[in-house]
Amino acid sequence: MKKLMMAFMVLLISSSQFAQNANPPGLQLIKESDLKKDLYALADAHFNGRSAGTLDELKASMWLAEKYRSIGLLPGGDDGTYLQFFNLWRNHISDKSIIKINNKNLKLWNDIAVAQMANANLVAPIVYLGNAANIDTLQLDVKNKVVAIEASSIGINTNVSLPTWRYSRSVQTKYVMPLIRKGASAIIIIADDIAEKAWDDAAENFKRGTYDIDGGANVNVSTTVPVLWMHSNAKTALQNNTAFINANIVVDKYSYPSVNIIGKINGTDPKLKNEYLLYSGHQDAHGIRNAHNNDSTYYGADDNASVDVAMLANARAFMKNPAKRSILFVIHGAEERGLLGSRYYVQHPTVPISNIVTVLNGDMIGRNHIDSAAFMGMQSPHKNSTELVNIILAANNEGPKFKLDTTYDKVTHVEGWYFRSDHLPYARLGIPAVMYTSLLHEDYHTPLDNAENINYPKLKKMADWMYRSGWKVANAAKRPTTDANFKLER
Repeated sequence: MKKLMMAFMVLLISSSQFAQNANPPGLQLIKESDLKKDLYALADAHFNGRSAGTLDELKASMWLAEKYRSIGLLPGGDDGTYLQFFNLWRNHISDKSIIKINNKNLKLWNDIAVAQMANANLVAPIVYLGNAANIDTLQLDVKNKVVAIEASSIGINTNVSLPTWRYSRSVQTKYVMPLIRKGASAIIIIADDIAEKAWDDAAENFKRGTYDIDGGANVNVSTTVPVLWMHSNAKTALQNNTAFINANIVVDKYSYPSVNIIGKINGTDPKLKNEYLLYSGHQDAHGIRNAHNNDSTYYGADDNASVDVAMLANARAFMKNPAKRSILFVIHGAEERGLLGSRYYVQHPTVPISNIVTVLNGDMIGRNHIDSAAFMGMQSPHKNSTELVNIILAANNEGPKFKLDTTYDKVTHVEGWYFRSDHLPYARLGIPAVMYTSLLHEDYHTPLDNAENINYPKLKKMADWMYRSGWKVANAAKRPTTDANFKLER
């Protein structure tokens, strides 16, 4: 009987350990009610869309820092605070710029838009080259000339997210860059039907200019030439090769702050506490822009308040039940401006960068069908740690059991989404890193990305998945290793 009782106790202990592995102890602290309350607050109109480099982003960052404090996270930023400020450089077209064609003043952003900035004084005839799709067949000498082309969608995939934001860039990449490489001093693009429909959104992006941190490619624009867009009705004035441009294009450059919000929980293991699991999100959205359905606030509820509030929920879970390794919660600033906060952090880490064992980044985790999801970095060449991928797959199988979309992580996918979120700077350093997502939707980067349209049961499942994955990493006997052959395609 005694042996039978001992065997029964061993069975109970084994069963208890299995249950603990399948359901980590803080799981019950991730509550749909908390997620909803926090998201409605962060995606509220009070923060005016949290545009990077504005007081609105800073106000939202202070709100998040206060949430960190209330949860009990230790300050992980500069000078004993939760904040790591960094400098943003912005270039944009000055209101002093003047552009005339045939001695007629053109109104910036209405009559003409500057798609690529450069300080330039242009006094020259305009050489009309015709439709962009045909110019490759011509033997053209465009060196030191101002040239005009008609936009063409031939060879451009328009079946992408944000087509009104991205079409002009695609035209420039395919048809304008070859002319710049041949030495053209300026290029005018005449809008086609697609570009006309995209004008308002494209012009709004052009108007905002470019942003970067110190050392970035967009800090200076002295090596570029101006690229201009005109409406389709400009063709009449340009096609006879009698038009003349007189322009003084002035680029203003100035700086202002953005910020990373950083909190930490110390690990319990004497040795492993010096290693860090890093949870990653971003707080900025797109501010006040063109109105949709009479609303001009781009609330950024899914992108990316959904991840920020999931990180708060995960922080509550780890705070009550610390892991062996330490946990960093880093909400990066200015992600929408080109991953600027994460790029800054990997250059100025607040813990030794070699001690960061894994990055679990999230981007848009609160929409679409409750049983579907994905993570970027699960297949080569984006997979940089097979061990980490296996951990995340196991966490999914133990809990949410999402049907995982694998298409977005493919090199051939038109979105190229792996390269558009904050895990990327860490992955480039060889740190095991992935990005969780519930994938794109039609409200992406519009005012309809609001708190009312979030699928809160779905958000809860995604937050659970991130916690289950993190619990496994933070308590594993050894850190996930980076695959020896990891090399991104670009």
